[in-house]
Amino acid sequence: MADKFEQYAVVELFGHQVIAGMVSEQVIGGQGFVRVDVPAVNGQAAFTKFYGAGAIYAISPCDEQTAMEAVIRIRPKPIQMFVYERALPEPDDEKEF
Repeated sequence: MADKFEQYAVVELFGHQVIAGMVSEQVIGGQGFVRVDVPAVNGQAAFTKFYGAGAIYAISPCDEQTAMEAVIRIRPKPIQMFVYERALPEPDDEKEF
């Protein structure tokens, strides 16, 4: 039986993205994910992100101080919501439905 991974680390993702924090494993909907708990720094609230194994290029375990320094330098952002406005067509009085 393998030990459960739980360690501070810097995680390199495909797409040239990097995130750092406490890294652990979590199963969601029967699938394994890598969980990154990013600590609060410089007024930014702590947050959690989940990544599938295919999104990860490398995981570099480190101590807490190194992870905190990485978070400060990387400045990762929690999820950002995007709302796409779609122009709805005007009602056409001549069309029958």
